[in-house]
Amino acid sequence: MTATAESHGKVRSFLRLVMIEHSVFALPFAYIAALTAMTPHVQWLTLLVITVAMVSARTVAMAANRIIDRHIDAQNPRTAQRELVTGALSLRTAYTGLGVSLVVFFASAALLNWLCLVLSPIALFFLIIYSYAKRFTDFPQVFLGLAQAIAPIGAWIGVTGHWSWTAFALGLAVGTWIGGFDLMYACQDVDVDRRIGVRSVPVRFGVANALRASVVTHVATLALYAWFGVLAGFGVIWWVGLAVTAVVLAYEHVIVRPTDLSRMNRAFFTANGVVGIVLFVFAVADLVVLQGLRP
Repeated sequence: MTATAESHGKVRSFLRLVMIEHSVFALPFAYIAALTAMTPHVQWLTLLVITVAMVSARTVAMAANRIIDRHIDAQNPRTAQRELVTGALSLRTAYTGLGVSLVVFFASAALLNWLCLVLSPIALFFLIIYSYAKRFTDFPQVFLGLAQAIAPIGAWIGVTGHWSWTAFALGLAVGTWIGGFDLMYACQDVDVDRRIGVRSVPVRFGVANALRASVVTHVATLALYAWFGVLAGFGVIWWVGLAVTAVVLAYEHVIVRPTDLSRMNRAFFTANGVVGIVLFVFAVADLVVLQGLRP
């Protein structure tokens, strides 16, 4: 194998490690926040820098998670094939990828504005602390939600250079949405987690109660998306999108039951991917048709 081919192989393994394709969960909401703040004119260069900042921040968080959790992952059949466990990717390469992503994140934050740069270490703290949360609390999803709430808030600040309660509402909505479906996802590991000492809501309170908590959390999510819509001045198109989202979230909870977790991947990956795309499409349509957003 040539040096170039080996390098490409390491890059591909690193991208698999951080599951780069899952950026779909957070990026649409960063774009919603950014485009809402930009209306009536899209700032394409700013949008590009925000994209780089969001993807690099998520890459830092995922790489740190895989490095920190590699010994736990080795004890769980569901995660035992991850690259750092099998040796498909070396720890050194993972740290290198993390370091490069960290530099890119700080650089892109600096390019946006001084407030983004000042707040970037705080954002990284919340992105990384989630990986440790399962070691000291039964509620690690709270930390995951806080980490995910950063995306739309950071995107708004990247455009305007100041705080916004509108972005805060969207951030809380995204945080509860992702925290809520992570409550569901954690249910499939409950037996392994109890054996190896990992803490979570399903471990502490049981699978049935965790799924109920997820329903309550997603009801709060819909209320927060509605709050954002009101604060942002969205019209009927947004509300139609929110109604579709409610149907998708209801479907997600119907197909996953305490006695049958076999359709968890359909609920976690497919349904939640649809939520992000639906809300993004309807938000952009509302901004263009009703609020005059232009290129």
